[in-house]
Amino acid sequence: MVIAATPDISFLIPAYNAADTLAECLASLQQQSRSNWQAVVVDDGSTDRTWEVLESIANTDSRILPARQPNAGAAAARNHAARLAAAPLLCMLDADDWLDPTFIENMQPVAENSSPAVIAYCAFRRVAPDGRLMQVEQPPILTGDVAKREFSSFCALAIHTVVFPRSLFELVGGMDETLQTCEDWDLWLRMAFSGAEFRRVDQCLAFYRMKADSLSGDPTKMVRDAIRVTSKAQALQTQQGLSAEGPETGWITPPVSQLRMLAWVVAAKLDPTLDVAALAALLPEMPDAAGYENFLAGVILHGLQTGLSTDRADDLIDVLDKWRPTFLLLIQLIQEHSLPGTGRKIIEAASWHISAANPLRSFTLGNVQVVSAALETLSRIPKAEPADTLIMHALSGGQHVGSFVGPFWGDLSIRAQIRLIMHEMQAEEHLQTPPTLVYMSSWTREALRGYRAFGGLIIRNGQRRGRLDRILVRIGRNALLACAPSDREDNDARLSDIQQNLQRGLAPRFRNPTRLRPDEKKGAAPVQSEEEYWEHIFERPDPWNYVSVYEQVKYAQTLSLIPEGIEKALELACAEGIFTEKLAQKVGQLTATDISQRAIDRAVERCRDHRNVELRVLDFVKSDVPPEQDLLVCSEVLYYMKDEEMLAAVCQKVAAAVKPNGYLITAHAHIRRDEPNRSGFDWDNPFGVGTIKQLLAAQADLALEETIETELYAIHRFRKGPVADAVLRVERHGTPLDADVAKHIIWGPAGTERGAAWTTEVTTSVPILMYHRIAEEGPAALQRFRTPPEIFRKQMQFLRRQGYYTVTAQTLAGLLRSGKPIQGRPVMLTFDDAYSDFLEEAFPILAENDFSADVFVVTDKVGGRSDWDAAYGEPAPLMSWSHIQELHQKGISFGSHLASHTPASAMDNEALLDEAMRSRNALQSRLGSSAESIALPYGGTDFRVPGILALAGYGIGFTTRPAKATFSDNLFGLPRLEVRGDRPLEAFPELMGLPGAYIG
Repeated sequence: MVIAATPDISFLIPAYNAADTLAECLASLQQQSRSNWQAVVVDDGSTDRTWEVLESIANTDSRILPARQPNAGAAAARNHAARLAAAPLLCMLDADDWLDPTFIENMQPVAENSSPAVIAYCAFRRVAPDGRLMQVEQPPILTGDVAKREFSSFCALAIHTVVFPRSLFELVGGMDETLQTCEDWDLWLRMAFSGAEFRRVDQCLAFYRMKADSLSGDPTKMVRDAIRVTSKAQALQTQQGLSAEGPETGWITPPVSQLRMLAWVVAAKLDPTLDVAALAALLPEMPDAAGYENFLAGVILHGLQTGLSTDRADDLIDVLDKWRPTFLLLIQLIQEHSLPGTGRKIIEAASWHISAANPLRSFTLGNVQVVSAALETLSRIPKAEPADTLIMHALSGGQHVGSFVGPFWGDLSIRAQIRLIMHEMQAEEHLQTPPTLVYMSSWTREALRGYRAFGGLIIRNGQRRGRLDRILVRIGRNALLACAPSDREDNDARLSDIQQNLQRGLAPRFRNPTRLRPDEKKGAAPVQSEEEYWEHIFERPDPWNYVSVYEQVKYAQTLSLIPEGIEKALELACAEGIFTEKLAQKVGQLTATDISQRAIDRAVERCRDHRNVELRVLDFVKSDVPPEQDLLVCSEVLYYMKDEEMLAAVCQKVAAAVKPNGYLITAHAHIRRDEPNRSGFDWDNPFGVGTIKQLLAAQADLALEETIETELYAIHRFRKGPVADAVLRVERHGTPLDADVAKHIIWGPAGTERGAAWTTEVTTSVPILMYHRIAEEGPAALQRFRTPPEIFRKQMQFLRRQGYYTVTAQTLAGLLRSGKPIQGRPVMLTFDDAYSDFLEEAFPILAENDFSADVFVVTDKVGGRSDWDAAYGEPAPLMSWSHIQELHQKGISFGSHLASHTPASAMDNEALLDEAMRSRNALQSRLGSSAESIALPYGGTDFRVPGILALAGYGIGFTTRPAKATFSDNLFGLPRLEVRGDRPLEAFPELMGLPGAYIG
């Protein structure tokens, strides 16, 4: 008999009618490499020979402690066993399972009875009823809050794979005896939220027996208990302030967790008599599964493999008829409560997972037909009746050489298969050239058609071999296609017929795709001198918008600094005389000068009624400045000096022109390059008012007497002579700012200049921001999709301050296709649905920050309202075609949001192609330019959608998948970062990858 010492670990083993398996279970403990263990076995009211078997084994091994209780369930039996346990560490082992001989050796050193407690866990294998060992099931890494997140959704650990301190078990109150299932899940959940640390042992040390009736438990109990556990998880999350927002955060909401259990139970049970609808009615809320399609596909397949005891996903093909009805019934149930098209995406994800496990197998699941084509023996493949999505794997010599995923229109003739292999898979080198007269004849015809290419090759120099190879490849491709069998029912022919029919109903194509927008500048002749430069600037009157509120307020502030009694005054850089006219009324005699003859001519005309004004051309940098001035005004010009040396010389010159006790008044802007830690203009000038003030103050006998300081500029009055303490007046600049002024301003401290980022940074990813409405008011349920204008303004100012520049969809497509690192900090701003508030609120803010945007239009709804939002309140108005055309002329890009705002995944192939073509045609006809971009409503893409969008003529497409766009992304499935209106302003820098950055 084995004598027990004080054990290091106690195994808690409930046994109910376990006479057939208990001995094997206990034998796995007796075979452990470490012998210092205890097994507390509780007979839970068995009606078979369990107690006799237990007593017999315990009589020969004192490490086994037998106990009995009336039948009360596994949780009660484990609690009973825990009260009898003598070791500091516990492990719960079912009477029909067993452990690897090194289980204690590997697990015990990891678990710790410390604070916080440390829990060890490992991988396990299921054992099929016929004794087959299934594949290893590796649990997730559960560090930090990951354990709380995972256990809030499902039971991430098998019960007998975990070793934990007895003190922790007692701290959390043991197992919940009111749960008939899920009691281990509930225990791990409470341990995780108690602060325990989970450490994974990367070995498979446990085995779970799948008895023939092991999944015959009551599905109703499993679903009800899962609801209780997930509800408890939600309460614990709230108590600890943890997030449960959805798939983008990693947290799964209780309704989705409960649907997860329902889906797994139905798939594993696989009982045709099971009332799935009645089971679903148990859920407090049937969730919208959109966004969780891949996740649920994995859950369902795991359930099917568990219930059918299949080791590989592709083994399910062999029993497809057995599980397909239940699978499709479950998909139908999920679809009834989800965004249209969700069920289709689950079927696609499941089909791809099964197919990826073995590309040699062909099958049809719902609307997806999976085809395996051996290139050596291509033959016609009929289209299955329900299929509209094709997954085709090409194999050469048994090796996978390419795959196609896309829409399915008709039978796959040999020609249709060859076209897919050549043009979609780029695997033509694996095709065999047929040694037939038909092929040779086709090759000859194609060569004759390409005679011009051959002729060009003869008369051109350089790289002839490369061009010859390309020509021969093209001829060979065309010849192979021409001689391959096809018919009017094949995939290509049916698609061609559909496209022709749809094209007949479209409006005529636009005629002027290359028309320049007003803001697109034609190339100008290079400027040869300063004079020519300024003459070019003044080609059009008032190039600086001097009559704006901003300029007029600055003029008034400047005039307020002019002392009384000024007799002789000089104005340098008077431009067209707008300020000159005002200044003339404050002084006795005024000489106004400018470098541009055009400007002086206009100033003469403007000031012809002022007899005290003399106007003349003067380059004050190269020429002398008229001396002995009582007042000299020099504003908004000194930052055009090429460097500080030139500026210092000019400052000395203008200071010398002021007579003793005379005044110099100058107004200049704050420039970010000169004063990087404050609001300012990002002009390319080398300095601004900061340096100008410093150099003027350094002139002999010139002292600063009074300053008017605003956020954007400063006006200084210097006096040539002694002054009292300088006076500072802080005033506001004129508002509203014109967009031409505002777009050059960086607001707030710190940040990065666009120019600096462009020259020093490159990136391989682009954030694409997704907005909907820019508005204050609207239905409460839609707050997420509504950003208040002032919040939007701060967000745009933040992007401007951080050096971002906008790219359009067309530009982005080119950048991503190039595969080359992108200079600076690009960002793309997108707005779905074309709400009227884009024109009223968003566009002015974009313009004042020098940003463009792409707006996606629901073309059938233009000028109407967002009726897709009607269930939540009053639908918002949408822009009219005249509004869209106006904004298009101002540089805003427009793309398609389909015609009816229907999710693409909810439409059949032909309907989606029709909508995509109609929507694009409407944009092109109305705007007179090409429309190549599309954002899918609700992000509803699927396997077919990219191919259909390409057929409709689009070149780039956007979804709602949250990530930055990278070179590896499919151009028709680009992700976007949603800017949510229900998040605090501080969340925006974090979204841009700059957490904590100043946003105002």
